[in-house]
Amino acid sequence: MADALRFEEQQDRLVLSGHLDRDTLLPLWQQRDKLLAGKTAIDVAQLQRVDSSGLALLLHLREQQRQRGVDLRIDGVTDKLNTLITLYNLRDIMPVGTAQEA
Repeated sequence: MADALRFEEQQDRLVLSGHLDRDTLLPLWQQRDKLLAGKTAIDVAQLQRVDSSGLALLLHLREQQRQRGVDLRIDGVTDKLNTLITLYNLRDIMPVGTAQEA
C-alpha cells in the first residue's frame, strides 16, 4: 500500500509531503479548487515519491492557476522529480525551483 499524501496550507503556498502518485492523488484532486485559492506556490520538497500521474497533476494545477491569472510556482523540486520533468521534456512548461533554491 502506498504512503499517504499529506498537504498543508501555509499562507500563499501549499506544502505537499509523502507520496504523490496514482494511488494517493485523489484527495488532492477532489479538493484542488479550495486548496489552491490564494496560492502562488506548491512546495514539493517533502515529497518522497512522485510518479508520472503526480507530475501530471502538478501540471494541471499550474495550468488551472494560470487560467486564473496566477503564475503558480513549484518549489523544492528534488533531483528525482527534476529528472522526471526532464525525461518528459517539460522544462519549458514546468519551470521549477529545486530543493536547494527553496
